[in-house]
Amino acid sequence: MKNPEAQQDVSVSQGIRMMFYVMKPSETSFQTLEEVPDYVRKATPFFISLMLLELVVSWIRKGKPSGGLDDALASLSAGIMSRLPRLFSRSIELTSYVYIWENYRLISLPWDSPWTWYLTFLGVDFGYYWFHRMAHEVNIMWAGHQTHHSSEGYNLSTALRQSVLQIYTSWIFYSPLALFIPPSVYAVHLQFNLLYQFWIHTEVIDNLGPLELILNTPSHHRVHHGRNRYCIDRNFAGTLIIWDRIFGTFEAENEKVVYGLTHPINTFEPFKVQFHHLVNIWTTFWATPGFFNKFSVIFKGPGWSPGKPRLGLIEEIPEVEGKEIPFSSSASQLLKIYVLVQFALMLAFYEETFADKAVLSQVTLLLRVCFIILTLTSIGFLLDQRRKAAVLETFRCLVFLMLCRSGHLKPCLSSSSFAFERFFPSKRS
Repeated sequence: MKNPEAQQDVSVSQGIRMMFYVMKPSETSFQTLEEVPDYVRKATPFFISLMLLELVVSWIRKGKPSGGLDDALASLSAGIMSRLPRLFSRSIELTSYVYIWENYRLISLPWDSPWTWYLTFLGVDFGYYWFHRMAHEVNIMWAGHQTHHSSEGYNLSTALRQSVLQIYTSWIFYSPLALFIPPSVYAVHLQFNLLYQFWIHTEVIDNLGPLELILNTPSHHRVHHGRNRYCIDRNFAGTLIIWDRIFGTFEAENEKVVYGLTHPINTFEPFKVQFHHLVNIWTTFWATPGFFNKFSVIFKGPGWSPGKPRLGLIEEIPEVEGKEIPFSSSASQLLKIYVLVQFALMLAFYEETFADKAVLSQVTLLLRVCFIILTLTSIGFLLDQRRKAAVLETFRCLVFLMLCRSGHLKPCLSSSSFAFERFFPSKRS
């Protein structure tokens, strides 16, 4: 059995390769689930590095960044919110899988066999294709997945715009693997499949030649994120594009892609980004007559209404001209700088909280999560220029001081520690 402590470190070489799903089975085979590293959290520096590289390349090629700061912060905020529940419990994708494995498995494939590793690679990717397709074709699942599509830009930050709700349905599509694939092997590929999809969210990579026939690429995924009629419900692949080719959902990139939802939400406020479609389902449900029609509002496509096909009518998708201007914040440059600084400070607290969660009390964890959510909400209000933004930000700053004084938060900058101890002495010191 491998030493769990030895498995926690990821080298720079491994970090780069895990982002492109080219790790070896011998490097990523673990006997127990507890030994499997949190590859997604360890990928943070690689996310940042690749985003900075994309920024430089885009600036050199186009003379401007590939997207706005406001949109990027909204995407990062969504990604942070989607990860917060993991501070308190293991992901339902793993919890449900372990339960099925322990109670209903048919056979136990060897955890250290390369054949098991490659079979799991295919199985997870196949499960992801069908989950992803259903997330577009079933309205209640779309309520979660639409978060990822709400950005009107397309860059690496868009990859991090993840849903809080999505994992509560995705686990169903991976469950059959638990009948024979060990949880430790599944946990590795679940993370690698997600990490692979990070680098394909970019416009700085054009066509990859023969690889386009087999792999999901930036070109294929740009189509998936488009709101052009030819892009709707196409290219659901995770890693391999072969599933789309087999099941008839493939579409090549052939005209300028306009990104985002067919009906843009025009906000950077994180709760609206996450949950606005749930509100839409609720109002449509009560406004639609008939029990079976109400049932259909939930389980048919987002474009369905009485008298239409299951997925709605493609001709009702608004036409795009290619000249659409993405929604952007009207905040001043000075305010955007302030927002960026506050986001960076909050991100440091977020990373520290995940690093120290084993030694923090449940009360401290809960208060930190509330503060992070409050910060993200205030940032969204400021970018949206909401009327109550100044009031909310003032309240957030007061909460910050109170949490520091009570010892639940601590200043990120060591140079500020003396000032906080001098004027806001901790009750726990």
